[in-house]
Amino acid sequence: MMNYHAAIFDMDGLLLDTERISMQTFSEACSALSLPMLKEVYLKVIGCNATTVQEIICSGYGSQLDYQALRSEWLRRYHGIVTKQAIPIKEGVVELMQWLKSESIPIAVATSSDKEIATIKLTLAGLIDYVDCLSTGCEVTKSKPDPEIFLLAAARLQVPAQQCLAFEDSHNGVLAAVAAGMQVYQVPDLIPPSTELIAMGHHIHSSLADVLHTLQSQQIKQAN
Repeated sequence: MMNYHAAIFDMDGLLLDTERISMQTFSEACSALSLPMLKEVYLKVIGCNATTVQEIICSGYGSQLDYQALRSEWLRRYHGIVTKQAIPIKEGVVELMQWLKSESIPIAVATSSDKEIATIKLTLAGLIDYVDCLSTGCEVTKSKPDPEIFLLAAARLQVPAQQCLAFEDSHNGVLAAVAAGMQVYQVPDLIPPSTELIAMGHHIHSSLADVLHTLQSQQIKQAN
């Protein structure tokens, strides 16, 4: 008997290979405004919603930063790419989603992105039809690593959080999913998991194809 009844996916860096685009366009925006590219500051915003992104960048760059000018330049460049073309899908995404659907497991996406942009990205990538519901950064008060966005997704799927699989790539996302009480599978993207994160005891895999193989193997063992 499977002990999960829903699957909740992060989007950027997990389903879609967008994080490199985001970092590159942030760097270009900094250059256009004669600002340094502070990579250590940028990496802290991965997985966060718009409000928390602003807090982290303003803190990292200091009070003299014109954040709205930087944000406008960054989003103009980023949206000019991700809303106009299909972003490459990560390894194993379609196969895992197809298998979950074949097992009648509902799927949600819990992303810190804006709802309209998230819908466009998933549609262009051909993934939107696999998704039963979205929970997005603009719909919650607290950003990842707070569990609010995952709990919202579980509520919309009408499945207890403890019976949900959560798939994440980022440090903040894993913390949020673990705090929600979900069964967490991480496929790291730009940042390898820290020693502290590994100590949380969640599952860490090299790809969603590897995750699919693991879930199928578990199901076979349970059947026997």
